[in-house]
Amino acid sequence: MNSSSRHPQTILFLAANPKDTTRLRLDQELRDIGEGLQRAQKRDQFKLEQRLAVRPRDIQRAMLDVNPQIIHFSGHGTGDKGLVFEDEIGNAKLVDGDALAGLFELFADQIRCVVLNGCYSEVQAKAIAQHIDYVIGMNQAIGDRAAIEFAVGFYDALGAGRPIEFAYKLGCAAIRMAGVAEHLTPVLLTKSTFGDATIQPALVLCHQFPKLLLSNRRIHLLMF
Repeated sequence: MNSSSRHPQTILFLAANPKDTTRLRLDQELRDIGEGLQRAQKRDQFKLEQRLAVRPRDIQRAMLDVNPQIIHFSGHGTGDKGLVFEDEIGNAKLVDGDALAGLFELFADQIRCVVLNGCYSEVQAKAIAQHIDYVIGMNQAIGDRAAIEFAVGFYDALGAGRPIEFAYKLGCAAIRMAGVAEHLTPVLLTKSTFGDATIQPALVLCHQFPKLLLSNRRIHLLMF
């Protein structure tokens, strides 16, 4: 991230916690990120925008309206099946990695970093990293506390003028400092080295989901 840029870097915080999914502390995550940026040394170089209860169409609209350089998704993930957004009545709506990658490709000239703060989101991160310089995903389930600690550490570092690679490492260190054994869960992928990136196998899930059962930021799809 170029800390000498005259224009502030816009961070677009996207959150989705459909009514048929387990409650997450997304409001705390947003609040803690915002407070950290407000007190940061380089606070004038960042602007935080938010969109909550996000539906798929809301993503593209926000990207057009806000013109962000950093996109942060906070919510549930399912692995191969996609990230969990909301449908028109507030229930879970899955969007897979290929669809997200196609959208991000259109905005690759403006977006530098994408953070997917949801379980098993490394699958989507792999697809998006074909077009975006830096993408962070989770290689397994991640709990609320670890997700929040990572996000706060990551944006504290950016707010101090540190590069994305350092911010990623500080986010992982923040998880460990909090006494949570999930510091190896966040994974940083870069477009320049994407061909050499090692992606662990994703969780194989059922094709239908008439009933949803969730824990932490992972959604389990059960057949009955």
